[in-house]
Amino acid sequence: MPILYMIRHGEAASGWDADMDPGLSDKGRAQSAAVAREIESRAGKKLPLISSPLRRCRETGEPLARTWAQTPRIDLRVGEIPSPIEDLKARGEWLRNFMSGTWEQGLPTQGHLDLNRWREGVAAALLELTEDTVIFSHFVAINVAASTATNDPRVISFRPDNCSVTVFETDGKILTLKERGEEADTKVN
Repeated sequence: MPILYMIRHGEAASGWDADMDPGLSDKGRAQSAAVAREIESRAGKKLPLISSPLRRCRETGEPLARTWAQTPRIDLRVGEIPSPIEDLKARGEWLRNFMSGTWEQGLPTQGHLDLNRWREGVAAALLELTEDTVIFSHFVAINVAASTATNDPRVISFRPDNCSVTVFETDGKILTLKERGEEADTKVN
């Protein structure tokens, strides 16, 4: 069964409520180099790379992509949770409120935005993988995978740190959580 290494992006140069698509901070770039070495050691061979289209994930994948001489495949489904709000400050407040609940609480109130479809897309992107793969993704998307694997209804069941590695296994029908990545002090409220 394929092993999936889902990596949260490195520290961003700015927050979700300050920039729509920030790159990495200096610390984030150092974290990316460290996680590349970790994955090389753990995997023992070159693996396919997938990334969210957002800059912080693409930049996190650069050190490993350079070492393995490949370009990550961009997959929108492992991207950031879509927001129903464009105003950055209001967007940050929406996310903090949303993350403190369950999927069932948050889904009906989002108007035109179909977060259930996004959530199903994250799971589908992982379930369709047929070989060991490295995926550069986001805090909430990693939580979607974890909640899918454990049947946890909470939006946030753990707080993956920047460049933490969460490991899943799949048989194409079921996603199994093998190892949670290191957690951070990320505050939801």
